[in-house]
This record gives sequence, structure tokens and C-alpha cells, in this order.
Amino acid sequence: MCTSYSPKLMFSHRLLLKDIIPGIFNGTLRSLSTRPGIKADQVLVVSKLSRYEYEKKKFKNLTDKEMLNRLRQRGTDVEKLIRYHDLHKKFEDNVVSTLKNMGVAFKVVNRYQYTIEDVESSDIILPVGGDGTFLLAASMVNNNQKPVVGFNSDPNRSEGYLCLPKKYSTNIRDAIERLNYGKFDWLMRSRIRTTVLVRSHQDLVPKYLHDNEFDLFPRKTGFIAKDETPNILPILALNEVFMGETFSARVSHLQMRLNGSTENTNLKCSGVCISTGTGSTSWHLSINRLPVQNVAELLRLIDIEPTEGKDSLATVLSDIYNKNLVFKPDDKRMAYTIRELISAAVWPDPKGIKPRGFAKKIEVKSKCFDASLVIDGGVSFSFNDGTTALLEIRPEDALRTVVFRD
Repeated sequence: MCTSYSPKLMFSHRLLLKDIIPGIFNGTLRSLSTRPGIKADQVLVVSKLSRYEYEKKKFKNLTDKEMLNRLRQRGTDVEKLIRYHDLHKKFEDNVVSTLKNMGVAFKVVNRYQYTIEDVESSDIILPVGGDGTFLLAASMVNNNQKPVVGFNSDPNRSEGYLCLPKKYSTNIRDAIERLNYGKFDWLMRSRIRTTVLVRSHQDLVPKYLHDNEFDLFPRKTGFIAKDETPNILPILALNEVFMGETFSARVSHLQMRLNGSTENTNLKCSGVCISTGTGSTSWHLSINRLPVQNVAELLRLIDIEPTEGKDSLATVLSDIYNKNLVFKPDDKRMAYTIRELISAAVWPDPKGIKPRGFAKKIEVKSKCFDASLVIDGGVSFSFNDGTTALLEIRPEDALRTVVFRD
């Protein structure tokens, strides 16, 4: 359902977007206590697409009763599906009613309705859902001036790292008033710009992974690169960029260069994941985290008999190591991880590259058979033999978010 903007009623004290200081790029949180809040003539609410709504779209030719029977037959917990859908919609209704009561103009869109035009006509974007909805909302924002502020609609089940603290899920009005009166600090989250050098007949049309199976986002075929030419991909990565063979069991053959080096390193691995500070709490952390079991086994090798309990030495060391994997969301460096790097007599070639590290500029060339370049786990581009991707972080690509002063 798409809700049109309600009549133009405005916040009383606001920060006009033209007054936003372009120089706030290094991510250092700067107090705006002497400035009014965010202009909010038009608020865009980006709604979470629940699994129930997704199934309805998938089975669009069936009645609700027929759809639910079909789901039961395949073993889906229908009651749970409906319960979580209702929970999210109730929260979304609370956000909408709060905006109405405060006299704020708004529009509600979901994944299938969200457009660049919506972003351009709004003053602030409020994703309502979890981190996935936040990433969807951010994917349409191509500058560093449009604020994106997320609400976690299910704080009991979702961590919501990118959303406001969970306490604001039960106090929506307080959060909006803080935005109104400027009781926050800007946080400029770094994003990765990807420029792809393709060869003839290479398709640069995005493939939306969440919907590919049912062609809910039909792929366009109009844009085919005719010559070897650089192309900046239309989506900035807030979390990470992954490059590797689409079939996970197949070895990925890649060449990699760091920080403008002219020396190529040939790799055999399970792909390369390149992360921002924001994404360091996500896939980057999952790939590199050190389990307590591994630490305990290392301690045994030096004749320390450890336990794996909550307060054990193995747990403490593992926790320290894993926390150090996370870095600041405004960091201008990218963290790269070569997944399951094959280290043998001839790999990598030349020797010396670390399987994990930081860089400000990363270049990866594909020597793969059927590979993908995936942005934030949701949008994929072809990345086959001969294609080169240049990844970098630029100040003008940052995502403008807020941190409340609690």
C-alpha cells in the first residue's frame, strides 16, 4: 500500500538541508546543539516487506485462504508468519499515527514501490523494520545530505544495529521530537563506491537477489556495455561488497591489488569480502570471528587446560579478539577478507598478501567462470573473467545518519 503525502504541516524548528555542512565528512560526531533540527516537510516511511506480504505477492493468483492452505501443505508455520506480520504492521501503524498527530507530512512505501523520485521529494527517510529495511532505504540514497533514520519494529527478535536504540521502539514520539529539536549528532557512515571495467557483451544490469526466484523484479536487458569502459555501479555499499563464484563450491580465481599497487596477486579462494566499518558488525564479523572452541584448543597446545564457560580464559580471549574486528562506521578504510585462501606452493602468487587487512583502494580482477559481485547481500552484478572492479570510499558517498544524545 502506498500512502500519499498528507497536507504540508511542518516541524517548528528545523535544519534546512541547504544549511547542512558538507564538510562533516570525517565521521567525527559534531554537536549541533546550537542548530535546529531536521527539516521535515515531507517524511518518507520505508516499510518492511514481511514474509506474509512476500508470499501473497508470490501467490498473487490465489485467494488468501488458498495461499494459506498452500503454505500449510509445504510445512510453513502459518500462525507464526501471520503473528510477526501483524506485529510489524502494528508498529508501522504507530509510526504513522504518531506522524499524523504531530502534524508531519509523510508517505509510506514498501520494497516494490520505493523509487529515486521518492527519495528526491522527501526531506528525511524513516525505514521501519530492521537492518534489512534500513539497507534497502539507504540503497536509493546517492548523496551525503539526505538523512536516514531507522526504527526497529521487532526489537525482541532483531538486533537492529543500524536502527535507533531499542527504547525508541516504544517511544516513537520522543525520537521524532529529538530529530525536530536537533538533540542528536550526525554520523556519516562510509560507503563503498564500485567502478567496474567491463568488456564487450558484459551485462551490468542489477539482479535483485531477494526476488530473483519469482521474477518479482524482472531484469532489464537494454544496457549492455559495447566497449571496454568504466561504469560506476548505481548502488553504494553500506555494509560490504562480495566478489566470487556464484556456485559456492567452485573455487574463485581472482587477481587483487591494494592501495594503487602495480603488482597483481593471483588468488585461489572462496571469494573476497570487502567491508565498511558499518558492515564490520555483520558478515565481516561472521567470517573472521574466533570461536571459543578454537581458542580453547590453542591453549591446550601450550599445556593450559581451559574450560569454555562464560568466564573462562578461552571465552575472554575470544571476546577480546572478536570485538577488535569491529571498526568505526565513519572509518575511511575498507577491511578486506580473502575467504578460505588456498595457501600452497604456488598460491597465492606472489606470496606475501595477508588473508585479512585494511586498504583505502582495492582493485579486483575476475578470472572466474560464473561469478557475481554482490552489494549488501541484496543486489548482484555479473563478475566474470576479464571484469575488473575498483573499490574506494569517498566523502561525498557517505550516508547521513544520526546518533541520539542519551
